[in-house]
Amino acid sequence: MIIVTGATGKLGRRTVERLLERLPADRVGVSVRDPRKARDLAERGVRVRQGSFDDPASLLHAFEGAEQLLLVSLDRTGEECVAGHRAAIDAAVKAGAGRILYTSQMGAAHDSRFQACRDHARTEDLLRATGLPWTALRNGFYAASALQFLESARRTGDIALPADGPVAWTDHDDLAEATAAILTDEGRFEGPTPPLTGPAALDFDAVAETAAKATGRPFTRTVVPDDAFREQALAHGAPAPIADLMLSIFAAARNGEFTAVDPTLAELIGREPTTFRTVLEHTWAA
Repeated sequence: MIIVTGATGKLGRRTVERLLERLPADRVGVSVRDPRKARDLAERGVRVRQGSFDDPASLLHAFEGAEQLLLVSLDRTGEECVAGHRAAIDAAVKAGAGRILYTSQMGAAHDSRFQACRDHARTEDLLRATGLPWTALRNGFYAASALQFLESARRTGDIALPADGPVAWTDHDDLAEATAAILTDEGRFEGPTPPLTGPAALDFDAVAETAAKATGRPFTRTVVPDDAFREQALAHGAPAPIADLMLSIFAAARNGEFTAVDPTLAELIGREPTTFRTVLEHTWAA
């Protein structure tokens, strides 16, 4: 039995679909906050149980019988994030899980400029301390995040963002396929994986060129000072912690934390990973 948390989210749901291509449905289970959103999975034979990271007892029930648990990282930051991961890891240990796999991130380190990468590093420490077999999937930075930063540029043609550095933007679908491949070949990686990245690291100057080629429209790149970007984010209604989190992505990129490009993802999925241009074209066409 393989149990997946966050199975109604972007990465979790895609991973479940890839698992169902490889395994009978009765070997796949999901832990979700709202089982109604996973009703279609239940109808296909997947075991659906309610599990909340804020309710350890529910997690213990949701993780029952897990030979492997895929812990999809929470959409939280700081202590709130790590505490939720701690609750899930403790529940997995109590449930007798044979292995825990965790969706970490390339650049995970205690001294990262990006808060989420510091949270990933702390979570990996918790996994290391369990004594269980574990794997940290060092996922490349999601290409979907770059597209969110490009939303206003899609209308204006001007990518007005803080100074940055190259980032190995990576497609959710590729990562889901790789995760399913690892889950169905147990023990392939012990501890952190190599970076699971797209085929190239691009800064937003290169992204502007890519957008222009993909659309046939001109795109400019304007560097916005960090303070001005933060003020703009606050003026548009972003809470201060979110504005600071966004800024920390650019600080980490400038620090070279997301530049690695590694062949491991391609080896896992048996083809070249999807380019950022392809992700952009598909998303904007939709």
